[in-house]
Amino acid sequence: MSSLRSDPSSSRVHPAPLLVDHFDRLPDPLLLLIFNRIADVKALGRCGVVSRRFRQLVPQVDAVLVRVDCVISDDESASPAALSDKARNPLASFFQAFLGNIVKPLQALGLFPGAKRAQSGPSSSSSSSLAVGSERDGEMDQGGVTHHSPTQVLKNFNEIRYLRIELPSGELGIDGGILLKWRADFGSTLDNCVILGASSVVRSEPLKNSVGSENGTDAGCVNDDNGSIPESFYTNGGLKLRVVWTISSLIAASARHYLLQPIIAEHKTLDSLVLTDADGQGVLCMNREQLEELRVKPLSASSASKRTLVPALNMRLWYAPHLELPDGVVLKGATLVAIRPSEQSGLKDMADGSWISTAFEEPYGTAARMLVKRRTYCLEMNSF
Repeated sequence: MSSLRSDPSSSRVHPAPLLVDHFDRLPDPLLLLIFNRIADVKALGRCGVVSRRFRQLVPQVDAVLVRVDCVISDDESASPAALSDKARNPLASFFQAFLGNIVKPLQALGLFPGAKRAQSGPSSSSSSSLAVGSERDGEMDQGGVTHHSPTQVLKNFNEIRYLRIELPSGELGIDGGILLKWRADFGSTLDNCVILGASSVVRSEPLKNSVGSENGTDAGCVNDDNGSIPESFYTNGGLKLRVVWTISSLIAASARHYLLQPIIAEHKTLDSLVLTDADGQGVLCMNREQLEELRVKPLSASSASKRTLVPALNMRLWYAPHLELPDGVVLKGATLVAIRPSEQSGLKDMADGSWISTAFEEPYGTAARMLVKRRTYCLEMNSF
């Protein structure tokens, strides 16, 4: 009988091992550091639906990036082909923007309230504005898009210090081969703007043993006439084209500035705000002092369109028919324009070229430093 008796130790019940969530072992400051490195508002929205803890932490990030996927017209009856064309020429429809696949995760996170459906018919607004949208049932059409402004998307991000918004392309539809870049700093109005343009960009062999090419002198200028603008520049439409570039860049910058008002008013913790585009065509920047200035002193809006009024301006222009950079890039018809409001710009202020030479990333920063060593031409422009 004893041989049939079971071993008591073999019938002992062992508890299942507990599963450890290693994320629970990470302190909140480390998670916030990770979320700040992520920055992208879509990805943060998805992180927020992972857990209750993530949902509480995501609104505390201080660095946020908002990428605009496409730009469409306010005309709800427009055909898809027309919308596609306007997406590549945003200046024609300043800026009705929709961020695809962003709203659902942000709604789940609770970052903004319930969606407002796009309205059609005569009651639809004809004005243009920045907006955030999402696809419904996998299709992007006028009847199935929900609309949200960036103010709504960012509403529950209550500690943003660094905000970057990126449009899908530059506003200025320019012909292939033409280089046009601008950077503008704003407070309640334009503080300064730098524009770099060239009629064409080609690549040659990098400069070798060129004295002065590294320190921003004219070593890369071929057939130099002491920095003088040739007579043909005035007769073949060269000057007129540069004026168009300048006015178009200022309009684009002032329209971007106008659209940022609600975000700036809502987020008083901001230290830096940048509105750029994927093409790298234009960059609007505001630091903490400029942001505070706009809150204290409201901007003056243009009566003709929804943009900030551009004040009377003093401009300095530099030109080189042929500018070869140390890395082999050649700018033909290279033009640099530095702009300040008339009431702020003095000769001493313009002579300090630090804000001009640092306006662009390389190799175009080198181009700016080379151009400012050439002869300077002065222009003035009335407010518009």
